[in-house]
Amino acid sequence: MSGTFLGTPKFPVAAKKALSDSQLRRNLAHATGTIRAKRANVVGEVAEWEQLRLAGEAIKNRVLRHLPEYLEQLEESLTAAGAVVHWANDAAEANRIVVEIATRHGADEVVKVKSMATQEIELNAALEAAGIRAWETDLAELIVQLGDDLPSHILVPAIHRNRAEVREIFLREMGKVGKPAPDDLTDEPARLAEAARTHLREKFLRAKVAVSGANFAVAETGTLTVVESEGNGRMCLTLPEVLVSVVGIEKVLPTYQDLDVMLQLLPRSSTGERMNPYTSMWTGVTPGDGPQEVHVILLDNGRTDVLADPTGRQALRCIRCSACLNVCPVYERTGGHSYGSVYPGPIGAILTPQLRGSDPQADSLPYASSLCGACFEVCPVRIDIPEVLVHLRSRVVDENKAASTLPSVQDMAMKAASWMLSSSRRTGIAEKAAGLGARIVAKRARPTPGGRAVLGPMPGPAAGWSQSRDIPVPATESFRDWWKRTDGGIRESDGPLSAEQQEGGQP
Repeated sequence: MSGTFLGTPKFPVAAKKALSDSQLRRNLAHATGTIRAKRANVVGEVAEWEQLRLAGEAIKNRVLRHLPEYLEQLEESLTAAGAVVHWANDAAEANRIVVEIATRHGADEVVKVKSMATQEIELNAALEAAGIRAWETDLAELIVQLGDDLPSHILVPAIHRNRAEVREIFLREMGKVGKPAPDDLTDEPARLAEAARTHLREKFLRAKVAVSGANFAVAETGTLTVVESEGNGRMCLTLPEVLVSVVGIEKVLPTYQDLDVMLQLLPRSSTGERMNPYTSMWTGVTPGDGPQEVHVILLDNGRTDVLADPTGRQALRCIRCSACLNVCPVYERTGGHSYGSVYPGPIGAILTPQLRGSDPQADSLPYASSLCGACFEVCPVRIDIPEVLVHLRSRVVDENKAASTLPSVQDMAMKAASWMLSSSRRTGIAEKAAGLGARIVAKRARPTPGGRAVLGPMPGPAAGWSQSRDIPVPATESFRDWWKRTDGGIRESDGPLSAEQQEGGQP
């Protein structure tokens, strides 16, 4: 039960398959619509919301400008509080550290708090290879794990499942790995949650080692913070003897005052709540209270490469709220699995290619957007996702040009257009040819609701472009010819073409 996204096809291929799943689209539309409405209500209560967003942006920018200094301060604070700090350059190094700690304590299982970082490094698979079972304790993550599935949303990993599907998964799978679900289980949310609590309780009570991530890490005190809604995180963070936290290096905050800003932005943007039901903070080891051995793994895994890009680095401001997913028209229709990453949606489209580097699947993600800008409008730390998408698209184009010895069809078309439009004489010839072509193709044209004449799908290389766009019939008279014939519109009595004719109708 440790699936990975390895082998996921390019986004257009995966998205086309997802679009044919009507149940998936219904599940997504219902869930994202509900979360959007909740978020809008609680954000609307805050008169200074935009000022909070600006403050969040400024805090994260300050962190990124001085990241080495804040990380060193965080290490000093953690060490002084009794924690052991590890530095992991990549996923393999981070996984090795976790496996070594669990093995040293004789653990054949660990309980986990929901963590994007551990999903990113595929920790569960590494633990399983070492003979150690990792039990997800977040309800949605438990559904994904028991269903041998993959997460499809940052906040709600099982958003693609409905209640009836969850009930079937619990009845079929729980008994194989622990306490079974009751035979009379229904699909009522309260009953499903009760079955999950009963199943997980025995795992909480016997676990020696727990693994968590962290939403934030405060440099001045060494305090790690996890916010969640179910209480499973509190159980993982307090009951086991050993706690291992895998934390991306961008999660550091300078001070407690900065944490105050983030704890106002995050819950409203993610779950649509004024504050999370459970906000857990721990600072190293407290004798006689909670885990007596605390490890913190500070994870790079490509983040310094992202930091080096002046435009792309703003993706590191992300606080994993998922607000951009819930407003994205592309995500709502294709779901998270189409992105082939634990980071789906708009933020995944800019973060995954930078963390992973160039490969065909990652290179397709910057194009998984309509560039409508809704993601920027809701981002609590003001990440200009459309700007980064365009930036990454240009990078993909440049890399493909450098790697290819032959120009693409698009390159040849753009060069031809540049050659034609760079000369007034050539442009004039093209306009006359377009007018002649308009008379020929007018019979194939179909009217739009607005009355314009447009062509249907085009053959050859233009087929893909024209499948989703209306191509207007060229005007039979160019603007230049009209201007010349009417002396710049002065001689209107000479009978300039009607608006309908200029839009491509018959003269």
